[in-house]
Amino acid sequence: MPHPRRTDGLPALLTLCALAAATVLIATLGVAPAQISGRALLGAMREPGESAFIAGHRGGAQDAPENTLPAVRAALDAGYDYVEVDLQLTADRHIVLMHDATVDRTTDGRGRVSALTLAEVRELDAGSSFSARFAGTAVPTADEFLAVLAAHHGRAILDLKGLWDSEAAAALVAAVEAHGLQDRVVVASFDARTLADIAARSAVIARLAILKRLPADVVAAARQAGVRGVVVDRKALQAQPDLVDRLHAEDLRVVVYTLNSDEQWGAATELGVDGIVTDDPRMLAGWQRAAADG
Repeated sequence: MPHPRRTDGLPALLTLCALAAATVLIATLGVAPAQISGRALLGAMREPGESAFIAGHRGGAQDAPENTLPAVRAALDAGYDYVEVDLQLTADRHIVLMHDATVDRTTDGRGRVSALTLAEVRELDAGSSFSARFAGTAVPTADEFLAVLAAHHGRAILDLKGLWDSEAAAALVAAVEAHGLQDRVVVASFDARTLADIAARSAVIARLAILKRLPADVVAAARQAGVRGVVVDRKALQAQPDLVDRLHAEDLRVVVYTLNSDEQWGAATELGVDGIVTDDPRMLAGWQRAAADG
């Protein structure tokens, strides 16, 4: 899930200020935070030792090329709680699934996503680097992904990469609503302004703030941003073991990324995190079943 973003490298104090500024925008536009649907979608707060929900990182990337429709279908068919995907904007402002800022690692092309048109991105082979079986697999658009998600009655965490303006946020909200998924997706971002833009256009779509660095008062920051919770890495939990309790006391959810071992899953579960993003959802599901059986 991590990726350099506009607020990613800022000191914690500046992150808090950015979240506060987003609150002003939300209030100015007269939009209430997405409270009810977000609570229902993310589920009840977990108790220490209770299994967290599972989010398959970058789609079902263990079974098919990451952030492609075959990967998404694999994750949805497996029945994981959420499929997590990454969304970026092309040069002509279309929304596509891609984790990195460039297409170099996962396709046969080169260049920044933001510098390529949709037509150029669609010509790329996003499957051969994973396996010859997936040769010719295209980079999907957000609309294609949402259609598959709706057909499977699935749920998703949408990690917004790069810089999103208000028009792009409006386009995403419109696409989500067109597929009737406003109560089945959660939008996550490092960028407070992007979260505010989403909130300004939908009081239903739930939002999570991705925090690479924790602000001095994470609870106040989350409240000011009008989000349903935060996404943090395991180092944040190690640095502040009481973080989950403090956020839960304010009815805020905690999702942690990207955990891939029994030890990491156990430590997060003991703290009572609500969701775990993992590259190996199949193994995590098995680990949770074994833990529940005692």
